[in-house]
Formats: sequence, C-alpha cells, structure tokens
Amino acid sequence: MKATWNGVTLAESDETVVVEGNHYFPPQSLNEEYFHPSDHQTTCPWKGVASYKSLLVDGQRNENAAWYYPEPKEAASEIKDHVAFWKGVDVTA
Repeated sequence: MKATWNGVTLAESDETVVVEGNHYFPPQSLNEEYFHPSDHQTTCPWKGVASYKSLLVDGQRNENAAWYYPEPKEAASEIKDHVAFWKGVDVTA
C-alpha cells in the first residue's frame, strides 16, 4: 500500500493493518520529513485516544491529516504507533 499527497509518497508498506476500512502503516514505513506534530486528539470508544500529525509538502500544509494511537486500548493493540490518513491523502494498492 502507498499513501500519497501533493505528488509525494508519505508512506509505503506491504504490512499495513486494516481497521474499519483504514490502512494503518507501520511507523518505519513513513517518510518522516513530511510529518509535523499536532496537539489535536480525538477519542475512539474501543481504540482509545488518537494523536494527529500534520503534513507539509512543498510549502502546503494539511492539518491533522494523519492519526495514530500511541497507547491504544487492548482491543486495538495491533495498530500501536501505526499511522492512518484522511483529508485528501490517497491510499492505494
């Protein structure tokens, strides 16, 4: 699987974990240069608290376009620190 935005590859892996239709990419598959910390968080009743990262590509910013669970609940332990995308990021095979 490959995640792209604004013509760059954000992540690429053959070992994503699919949860609720979202591909979660392992941390080592990320091109970290495009990811920037965010203070934004949301809570999922069964996965726990999600943290977010914003993307910066060629001067364009996509706020909170990537999320991950640094301390997921036990039911979601397989996606610990894996990153999923939304907000216009293309995830394709």
